[in-house]
Amino acid sequence: MLNNTEISPVAYARIAGVLYLLIIFFGIFSEVFIRSQLIEEGDAIATATNVLASEGLFRFAFVADAIMLLSDVAIAVLFYILLKPVSKTLALLAAVFRLTQASVLGFNLLNYYVALLLIKGEGYISTFFETEQLQTLALLFLDVHRHGYDLGLIFFGFSCFTLGFLLIKSEYFPNVLGFGLIAAGIVYETGSFMRFLFPEHLSIIEPFYIIPLIAELSFCLWLLAKGVRIKS
Repeated sequence: MLNNTEISPVAYARIAGVLYLLIIFFGIFSEVFIRSQLIEEGDAIATATNVLASEGLFRFAFVADAIMLLSDVAIAVLFYILLKPVSKTLALLAAVFRLTQASVLGFNLLNYYVALLLIKGEGYISTFFETEQLQTLALLFLDVHRHGYDLGLIFFGFSCFTLGFLLIKSEYFPNVLGFGLIAAGIVYETGSFMRFLFPEHLSIIEPFYIIPLIAELSFCLWLLAKGVRIKS
């Protein structure tokens, strides 16, 4: 027989902290230490050469992103449970935006994997296309994957806005964490829309991505170290 005991908010927060750490680690690792090292923007031949030389690493980036997204789904539910006493509607909204982001990025992973299939050019694919054509198509799919990532971050930015507001209104967390997430949301929205509207100026916003990193890492460490603030 199952006991009908409630899990404490501190336990939920600590679990969320572990998941957030996984999200940050695998997200940065796959993007900074794998994709940015293997993909040569505008150079299909060099990209294909890099991917074939480090195919296992390229595939691991797929796994790392999958782990990140699975953690994102779970953390959306945990944040909803933690923050629904503040506002059930806003907590649900934050969760839906985060889950939508995870769905967009999950489907977007197909673009990443298709690029590998094209680069390898095995089976029926090589029957219809020359090697150079396959490499060019692969770079196109990798570019679509990059755009799809920013599309997902549009939804995540709104989740950060809402989550930050909830943290400020909650007694569980310091207000500075909430303001940090709101600032992170602004950066995500600005960078993502700039990708689609003014891609030639994207380099202007890139240095500001340190703000989301600091804000989310600070929130993650608070969850791990303190859990939530319980007033006696």
